[in-house]
Amino acid sequence: MDAVHLLPEAISGSAAAILIAASIFTSATSAVFGLGGGVMMLVLMSLFMPVAALIPVHGVVQLGSNLGRAFHLRRFAVPSMIIPFAAGGVIGALTGGAVVTDLPEALLKTILAVFILVITWVKLPPLPLVKSPPVFAIGGAVTTALTMFLGATGPLITALMAKAFETRHQVVANAAVAMTIQHLLKVVAFGILGFGLAPWLPLAGAMIVSGYAGTMIGARLLDTMDEARFRLWFRIGVTILAVELLRRALF
Repeated sequence: MDAVHLLPEAISGSAAAILIAASIFTSATSAVFGLGGGVMMLVLMSLFMPVAALIPVHGVVQLGSNLGRAFHLRRFAVPSMIIPFAAGGVIGALTGGAVVTDLPEALLKTILAVFILVITWVKLPPLPLVKSPPVFAIGGAVTTALTMFLGATGPLITALMAKAFETRHQVVANAAVAMTIQHLLKVVAFGILGFGLAPWLPLAGAMIVSGYAGTMIGARLLDTMDEARFRLWFRIGVTILAVELLRRALF
């Protein structure tokens, strides 16, 4: 059977091939820096897919990508973060849609961009406070609510994890766990709302498989990068993504 027949009518075979190949690069980027890949993939998918399918299908792909990265770096995950973040995420998924969709998209993007820049460059309270369960719970609620509308809030999650954890492996691993929880809740929420994911699953599955290959490549690069260089490029990457988000919101 021709693999093209497995695709929805709304997307061509060549577009699907581009997205599957791009998933390797975007997943490698996220494995190295803990962010960026989801935003890049959202932009690419928006070029080839109908708007109605964009956020739900992106959620499925990012669920698989982050799950693979979380599994690969599982020894660096901190269990005390998981339950508070998940609890907050449930609240965000339940209430976020009704609240967030009532706000202008430009306003949401502006708030998100400014918050990312502040949390990246402004010195926050001591680490014990940043690591506290209430902070993780609030982070889970806010980012999950925002992702229902914006799609990719990885830079915000990773910026939070960078303030809470000392090493680059902990930052990337715990961001992956948090985003796995977030995208799982998002996919479930869209399923309850009635979005038909079934026609898109073959494409999403292929992107997840190629993305895991990218994760393994990126994880090797992460092992070879020293801590100071990681922090520098991490801040540069977050800042570029936040400025681009702000540009889109304003112009």
